[in-house]
Amino acid sequence: MPISEQQSVSAACWSCGSALAAGAPFCVACGKVQAPTADVTYFDVFGLPRKLALDTSTLERAFYKLSRKLHPDVYARASEREQQWSLEQTSLLNDAYRTLKNAIPRTEYLLKLEGVEIEQDRASENGAKKESRMPPDLLEEVFELNMQLEEMRMNQKMGEDDPQLRGDLEKAKTQFEGQLAESDSDLQKLWVKWDAAVDADDEASQADAKNKMVALLDRRRYVRNLVRDVNEALGA
Repeated sequence: MPISEQQSVSAACWSCGSALAAGAPFCVACGKVQAPTADVTYFDVFGLPRKLALDTSTLERAFYKLSRKLHPDVYARASEREQQWSLEQTSLLNDAYRTLKNAIPRTEYLLKLEGVEIEQDRASENGAKKESRMPPDLLEEVFELNMQLEEMRMNQKMGEDDPQLRGDLEKAKTQFEGQLAESDSDLQKLWVKWDAAVDADDEASQADAKNKMVALLDRRRYVRNLVRDVNEALGA
């Protein structure tokens, strides 16, 4: 999907008074840098609708083009407030690019914009991060894996090695990595459903796609943590 230059008008340029697109870092008419607005989204920064199937190569080119325009050297002779705005816009641009260029952060960010509380951001009453909920269909596999992990840790404390156990953990790692890949494939299918629903202004389909993405990300997060635990046990 190409980076769109079409955005809704939300304000006027401080310098020439021309209408500005929502979140635009520059005035199209006079080229002056603008102050970032509080409600600007990462999608606004690149002139994008809130969709998920992005052309990351095009996104990258847009990022470098904007980066060059916002470089501090460009504003060395500008007013103090323009210099400050260029720094703020550069920081916003960097955050937007880091988030949108990667599939999972991009999806989680859009869900946050849609009012979804991402599981990894939830904290318990004492401030500690909560673990993701265990998917019911993984109950048996996870129980067995945890037993194997405990045995591996005990062996390591005693300076022992069990080739069979190590092989079982390697096999489990491969299995869960396959589930991660499957989750990523399923996520891309949900992107297509979400984007089509946005184009059709179909709120029911958007809600269905959103709920399925939340469930899928929750499962993916849990499986990713399992892979992490196995890697730690194997010393990988």
